[in-house]
Amino acid sequence: MAKVLSVVVILAIAVLGQALTPSSFLTTQDQRRLQSVFEAAAPYTDAQSAQYSVLGLKLLGAAIPNAQDACKGLSKIIDGTNVASIYHASAAAKAIGNCKVDVPEFKKTLSDAIKEDSSVQDIAFAFLAQKNLGLPADDAAVSKALLAALKNDDSPASHGYAFLAASQLKGDISKFVDNVEDVIAQADEVDDKYLQFEGGLFVTSLVVDGAYKLAEKTKKAPTIAQDKVIKFTNYFMSRKHVHQLKSAYYFLSVIKTLSTNNFHVPVAVSLASPVAVTQADPSVKVRVTDLMGGSLGEMTVTAESARHLGDDAVVLSKKQFSVAASDKSLFELNFLNAKPAKGFYKLTINVAPKKADARLIGTSGAEVEVKVTTKISVENVEIGVADKDQTTAARTTKLVHPNKAASVLEADYHQKVIMKFQLKDKSSGQLMNAHQTFVRLTNLKTKQEIIFVTESDNTFTNKFDLDVGASAKDFASVSGKYSMELIVGDAVIENPFSWLLADISLTFPEGGEAKADALSQYAKKPEIKHKFNVPEKRPPATVSMAFTALVLSPIAILLILWLRIGVNISNFPLSLSAVGFHVCLGAIFGLYYCYWTQLNMFVTLRYLGILAIPTFLFGNRLLSGLASKRKTA
Repeated sequence: MAKVLSVVVILAIAVLGQALTPSSFLTTQDQRRLQSVFEAAAPYTDAQSAQYSVLGLKLLGAAIPNAQDACKGLSKIIDGTNVASIYHASAAAKAIGNCKVDVPEFKKTLSDAIKEDSSVQDIAFAFLAQKNLGLPADDAAVSKALLAALKNDDSPASHGYAFLAASQLKGDISKFVDNVEDVIAQADEVDDKYLQFEGGLFVTSLVVDGAYKLAEKTKKAPTIAQDKVIKFTNYFMSRKHVHQLKSAYYFLSVIKTLSTNNFHVPVAVSLASPVAVTQADPSVKVRVTDLMGGSLGEMTVTAESARHLGDDAVVLSKKQFSVAASDKSLFELNFLNAKPAKGFYKLTINVAPKKADARLIGTSGAEVEVKVTTKISVENVEIGVADKDQTTAARTTKLVHPNKAASVLEADYHQKVIMKFQLKDKSSGQLMNAHQTFVRLTNLKTKQEIIFVTESDNTFTNKFDLDVGASAKDFASVSGKYSMELIVGDAVIENPFSWLLADISLTFPEGGEAKADALSQYAKKPEIKHKFNVPEKRPPATVSMAFTALVLSPIAILLILWLRIGVNISNFPLSLSAVGFHVCLGAIFGLYYCYWTQLNMFVTLRYLGILAIPTFLFGNRLLSGLASKRKTA
């Protein structure tokens, strides 16, 4: 039972390694791109951009453009009443070196920010700014304020800022260290391969970077499982093409930390040779580095296995790579020595330092994919014309690649065009099939193309059979001369080709040269004329008048009833607002009538907008007057 359990554990570790080991690093090109992001921020218009640009360039070991001018500019863009502005400017000044920024209200602004009801970010920024400026700081008060602020805001970002500040605190910082494991547990896992925090690259980089800087302070490894470190690393490397200044800086900072810390250094195993393995280039090359592309010292690199992705066949196991003479981080293995068949392979690779290094993680189960390609030849090619009823033997011609048939083939709608061929692997001499085998027929006059797929039988013979009469619709019944090409391609074929086999004259039941002229790509195309929808016919005038009478009849009935019961209009206020409101209301009803008879919607809305303004003003004034009369009554 114990042996079985051990095997299961070993297999689980192997699978985990395969899923997690980093497969990329910051190449020279990646670093140049990040450098351009940092350089593009100059000239600096705000302190935050200045910090991220200057510190990013410093991490890359690049020169800061116009450093002295940048230093002088910091005093102009700094806001002495804003904690974040002071922090960013002080960090930039410290990174530039021999650069001093000084504003009288610095000390008060920073000291006032260190209190328990401040945000974690403000407390951290104030404390770090004091450190940058060489000002005295009350570490105990900062620690107390940070812990109190974290009770109000325990988001991962707040903890990230707290970790960065605590890494420079004096005294007991155990409570911050204890928080690392709880914060890491809040990360979201994606596809069993990535770990990230809500907030994306910036927050994730801030937390992980802060946790390791805190660990450097305590000289004790952070409480982050190795598989989680690798998952965070995979997430970071998936975002290495970032172009946003802030995220680019924090990304570079955490990658630098993961490459240089004393506890966990992920090993990146990446394919350094072309994916295709050929006779001309039979070696698989891998590069083993840290995340910044730096050397990890002398390493032993072993291909644990190489499996064919089609049939899962193992073609080699435990083959050691040799170190390239020109680059100690580059390792190569002649893959064709294992005589692999063509196709795609997954290599599982383990690495081990020749000198023990406990920091290295992700050293087993790295995976790279390669494909073994081959050259092919086309054999036993026959092309010809046969009767559909097969009353006579087919007339075929044998061709040799890349020659074209000497004569023009002729076929009418009572016949069919036939062709067959075989593909041979030049390396093994065996017959094979290709994923893409097409026959393209192109009308030499109209340039119209029709493409057919060939079919292969169990003897690896590819066949093409074109019934001319049945295929007339595909050709739009356009008779004439066509060129016939064979197109062969595959992901594992080194020499895909397009071979002009022959010219063939096809005759269909209908059509001919006139139809060919009409389909020519150079023929005049019919003019496109846009036709608007025809408006629907209006009903006869009698119907409209009758409908109008029916609509207005309730008004007539209302007036008649008013006359019978008597109407008291003495309370109608004879004021400008009352008269104006009713006149405007009547005008709106009149506008509706005009819309029905002659106006369109847009004109109607324009007039309605004009009438709505006085109607609203008069109506508001009228209702206010009536309300005030009722109160006095």
